[in-house]
Amino acid sequence: MTIPDSGFMMENGVSCLPLPPEEENRIITELTNQSDANMKEGNLYYVISNRWFLSWQRYATQGVTEYLTEEQLRSPGTQEMSVHPPKRVERPGQIDNSDIVLGVNGREGDEPELRRMLEEGQDYVLVSQEVWEKLFDWYKGGPTLPRKLISQGVLHKNFIVEVYPLCLKVIDPRDNSESVLRLSKKASVHELYQKVCALRGLEQQKVDIWDFFNKQKHSLLHASNQTLEESDLQMDQEILLEVRDGSYTKFGMDSTGNQLALVPIEPSRSSVTIAGGPTISNGHSSGYSSNLYRGTSLGSTFSDIDEGYDFYKLRKGERGGLAGLQNLGNTCFMNSAIQCLVHTPPLVEYFLQDYSDEINTDNPLGMHGELALAFGELLRKLWSSGRTAIAPRAFKGKLARFAPQFIGYNQHDSQELLAFLLDGLHEDLNRVKLKPYIETKDSDDRPDEEVADECWRNHKARNDSLIVDVCQGQYKSTLVCPSCGKISITFDPFMYLSLPLPSTVTRPMTVTVFYGDGGGLPMPYTVTLLKQGCCEDLIEALSAACCLKSDEIFLLAEVYEHRIFRYLENLSEPLSSIKEDDRIVAYRLPKTAARKTRLEVVHQPHEKCVSDCIKSSQAKYMGTPLVTYLGEDPVSGADINMAVSRLLSPLKRTHPSSVKLHGGKENGFVEEAIQEQSNGHNLRSLSMENTEPVETSSRELSFQLFLTDVNGSNRKPIEKDSCINSRQVVKVLLEWTDKEIGLYDISYLKDLPEVQKTGFTAKKTRQEAISLFKCLEAFLTKEPLGPDDMWYCPRCKEHRQATKKLDLWMLPDILVFHLKRFSYSRYSKNKLDTFVNFPIHDLDLSKYVISKDGKPHVYELYAISNHYGGLGGGHYTAYAKLIDENRWYHFDDSHVSPVGESEIKTSAAYVLFYQRVRSSEPKAGVGETSYSSMGS
Repeated sequence: MTIPDSGFMMENGVSCLPLPPEEENRIITELTNQSDANMKEGNLYYVISNRWFLSWQRYATQGVTEYLTEEQLRSPGTQEMSVHPPKRVERPGQIDNSDIVLGVNGREGDEPELRRMLEEGQDYVLVSQEVWEKLFDWYKGGPTLPRKLISQGVLHKNFIVEVYPLCLKVIDPRDNSESVLRLSKKASVHELYQKVCALRGLEQQKVDIWDFFNKQKHSLLHASNQTLEESDLQMDQEILLEVRDGSYTKFGMDSTGNQLALVPIEPSRSSVTIAGGPTISNGHSSGYSSNLYRGTSLGSTFSDIDEGYDFYKLRKGERGGLAGLQNLGNTCFMNSAIQCLVHTPPLVEYFLQDYSDEINTDNPLGMHGELALAFGELLRKLWSSGRTAIAPRAFKGKLARFAPQFIGYNQHDSQELLAFLLDGLHEDLNRVKLKPYIETKDSDDRPDEEVADECWRNHKARNDSLIVDVCQGQYKSTLVCPSCGKISITFDPFMYLSLPLPSTVTRPMTVTVFYGDGGGLPMPYTVTLLKQGCCEDLIEALSAACCLKSDEIFLLAEVYEHRIFRYLENLSEPLSSIKEDDRIVAYRLPKTAARKTRLEVVHQPHEKCVSDCIKSSQAKYMGTPLVTYLGEDPVSGADINMAVSRLLSPLKRTHPSSVKLHGGKENGFVEEAIQEQSNGHNLRSLSMENTEPVETSSRELSFQLFLTDVNGSNRKPIEKDSCINSRQVVKVLLEWTDKEIGLYDISYLKDLPEVQKTGFTAKKTRQEAISLFKCLEAFLTKEPLGPDDMWYCPRCKEHRQATKKLDLWMLPDILVFHLKRFSYSRYSKNKLDTFVNFPIHDLDLSKYVISKDGKPHVYELYAISNHYGGLGGGHYTAYAKLIDENRWYHFDDSHVSPVGESEIKTSAAYVLFYQRVRSSEPKAGVGETSYSSMGS
């Protein structure tokens, strides 16, 4: 039966005949899957406020919690829904994108502008055209924000939605007006001419448009198929409109009414090569050859260079290496990384000479030589411009082409950029034109020296460049199979060392131990474990901490809302599944318990209970569940009564006038136990001394016990002579009255500690200081591989969670340390501002290098990439040392200033750059022999 559309709409514009929420969800899911399967360049997507879209999702997915996974049920948004019946979610109103747009100017044809720095998934979502049309048909609203799908990258094509099109400011000197134009970065210069002419009502034949970056005429934009991205036009930059009058451009009048000068049209700048650079201030001139790359992909590499060398020639008395880099829109991460690299002595010496013979244009893993040329050109500008700040537009354009992950104008990671640049420069400068196939051999118990030399020769046979010469070292990797004991040893190259901060390697975990036989009071234990560990590691650490007997085992469980949420019985489950605010308990049980019926006891206050300790509780349940095991079948009510009596025996108040063991603390735990775990035995002994020595059979409970189900919704009184059907788990509800509370100290069951006190830990982390050596030792510590990084054991023929141990074998001349301040997981992200105390002079790594290569292992610091602020933003700067004058400078985008050596050690240090000290050279002359020619 088809219901005709009545056309009737409610006041908010929404149809009065909405579909059921599950039907809307089904339709949108199908349309999303179809669009994902038919993704192609040019497809339209629409930006929708995440605030509105989440309200629609809550409406469309209500009533489906039974289909959620355990992990989803544990997430903050669904925990309450899984425990209590969900409330009905009302249908959202019109689509409302007002929170993500700046608004419109009110003129016809103006499009609303998106707010800058929005994040996908947090501020907005992207939906396909089909999904948008369906949602708009159901809900109306807006404003409509269409965006195109474009492809990025040369080596690896990536599809992205261009959420922020290129915004250009059109300057028309005839009336001194400024207009804003938005086009895709993939639009051609020809389309730009069409848009500008339509905007200003001009004939294209009489119009010239200039790249007017920084209010300077850089190059004439020819109406061609070249894209705006390839023309190096930047977000929010200006372009200059000129209307030709005869052979000259008519500028019109300036703001004072005077006629502006007539400027002849300049020819486009021709290609330049590595040759033809300026003379450096110290008289060093690179003997350039005149090698033009006509007819190759390099022929137009720098046909659109920002400024010519004539603009950057050093004035008398000036020196190179002190130029800043303009920020092109959140490019401080790039500027910081570049300044560190362009102040690396071997790179400076190399790129100031003629390196054209080493450009590898045919390497399929490289960037056809374009990245090396772009970097070399930028380095030359920075070393020949005095203190004039450079706009690295051409370099950023190459970066966007070859590394789409760095496109756009959001903040990125300077270390990730460094890794890409070093690898990209290596491939563009690789002297190996045809890489041979080399089969990897197993170490087979051969001497380490033999295996290491073989691995390095094989590596050099395929990789031979300046970067390999000065930046690559070698480490030894040892893998051990946990099942068969197979040992695999390999020697791998490295370009930098990513050092964890010790606080990111391990984590303290507090777990409360309960006695399953009522043999002692519950006690919290804090143990420190590797973050990459598993539940088996936690059990081993707890066993050692509380002296678990050989005939005992631990049963781990997570407690949520005073009930057992889940048992952690899978010993290989990673510790990462346990969050800092979880509450974990360990039940101490006999090994024979595994074959018996498990008894689980939850606590509930009687409805007439008025005791101060629980009357304020709003929860249905209270305290911590207790777990033990029952005897052989059949199980009677008397068996359950006796078992519960045993569990509660340590809590019994036998001497009301005596001092409470927990010192009267409201949290019910001995505070000193966390600090000094050895007190656990004394407490156990004391608790048993204060317990009446009565026979188990004579113990009587005044409690009312109820047999209940998983949800606690059904309850049936347990009689002593009743017979309980045999089952795997028996759940019992224990009801507390004022009488029982007077007999037992239930404070021990209250306020379970969290696994880790987040606030306290964060405060401590900010205050503590660690040495670079501690970070290096943490990097070299043996640890198990993660569950997502399993190793295939050739002997077991299966993937195993092997242990891995790294050792330094050979160090490079340029040693880069990356301090892993940022940590990301599925549930959280964090930045550590821990102060790392690193040496500036005489960093001696001799004891960490296990080979005897005869090389010195002492290093001097020469550059630092800094990060200030938090995640998703912050600011990057760099410290770099001009070695020939033995002085440090601070590079903060365009601003460059001297800085004292005592000031460069900060908690913002993120990437450290060291150079090897040659043993034959005096300390003050580090790098002097290869770099002295660059002195002023």
